[in-house]
Amino acid sequence: MSAPLQGKVALVTGGSRGIGRATALALGQAGAAVAVGYTTGAGPAEEVCAAIREAGSTALPLAADLADAAAAAGLVGRTVAELGGIDIVVNNAGITRDGLAVRMSDEDWAAVLAVDLTAAFLICRSALRPMLRSRAGRIINVASVSGVTGNPGQANYAAAKAGLIGLTKALAREVAGRQITVNAVAPGFIATEMTEALPERARQAAVAAIPAGRLGTAAEVAAAILFLAGPDAGYVNGHVLHVDGGLAA
Repeated sequence: MSAPLQGKVALVTGGSRGIGRATALALGQAGAAVAVGYTTGAGPAEEVCAAIREAGSTALPLAADLADAAAAAGLVGRTVAELGGIDIVVNNAGITRDGLAVRMSDEDWAAVLAVDLTAAFLICRSALRPMLRSRAGRIINVASVSGVTGNPGQANYAAAKAGLIGLTKALAREVAGRQITVNAVAPGFIATEMTEALPERARQAAVAAIPAGRLGTAAEVAAAILFLAGPDAGYVNGHVLHVDGGLAA
């Protein structure tokens, strides 16, 4: 079995379900030791870690409330302390608080920006310090098609994901000289717990708008992240890889 990430240490936020779960499994199956970040419910995170261990890699669940700046930044230090370093960061965790902008509360705006953008920045900043010293690293930020095209009722989420894309491009320019790459993936409508919560009419409308005619899978997004985390993507930097069935084409 190929293990292109053997000896690498990865941190995946929001790693207990959906895209994060599929990503943590893919990185572990590729040989990386994986810190599986989660906010609530230790059970699903433990299940992901158990599956990674069964594949022959090391895995560690790490609980952190990403709305808490200190907790978000501290995830990197805990990963380094427990797993001996950090080579790959996948900022996947995100929340939604949807609503029309004219009715959106300050709290719903701030909550989404805190988790979806600020926490990602804090984790990037913390991870870049050891990566700069070792002159190597991979950061992959999970953005969204909403951050590229916008989406009615998601002013907070779209702004956060657009900001994440801007953060990705800025950091890529800052650290490329140290052999660190910073890229993003922009998933479209993916079959996860988040999209399963949509009303059936909204779900059908979403599928109708996708040129591919179907929802994507978490495994398809994880495959894109695995590529960006691996040795073959060393000259890919500051890029936003769309995994959206042609939705933003």
